[in-house]
Formats: sequence, C-alpha cells, structure tokens
Amino acid sequence: MSKPLPLKKIKSALARLPGWTFERDALAKAYSFKDFRAAMAFMLHVGFEAEALNHHPEWTNVYNRVAVRLNTHDAGGKVTAKDVALAGRIEKLAT
Repeated sequence: MSKPLPLKKIKSALARLPGWTFERDALAKAYSFKDFRAAMAFMLHVGFEAEALNHHPEWTNVYNRVAVRLNTHDAGGKVTAKDVALAGRIEKLAT
C-alpha cells in the first residue's frame, strides 16, 4: 500500500511541475494541442509511461484538450510519490 504525501511535499513537488495544481486530493493539469491527432498521440505516449510505472491516470479528452488527474487508489485516493513521478514524466512528454 502506498503512503500519502504530506501537503508540504506535495507543494514542493508542484514547484517543479509547471501548471499542475493540487485539487480534490489529486494532482491535476489540462493540456491543449493543435488538434485531435496531437492530443491522441500525447495520450498514447503517456499510456506507455503510465504502464511502465504501473500507475494509471484519470483523464478526459475532448477534441484537442486532455485533462489529467492523478491520485493513488491504494492510498485512499490521496497523492503519493507515484503521482509525482508520473506527473514528471507527463510533463516531459508535453514539452
């Protein structure tokens, strides 16, 4: 079982994750792309990273937008180090 991070560590992580926020016990960010194809390509690449970490996002896609929400189910739906790691990998893919 994963351990939830204290708020201080979450805030420290957010300082290294531009545009990410902490809301409703999750790390969250919305991305916009030039079109649907670019949004889907991003999701595909994130999917490979998520699978490598065995940690999967909650996300939605509408045309060129992808909203990502990360928390850890086996930690009671709280943010853990797994979420911070995946957010970092997602951010690298988006830049």
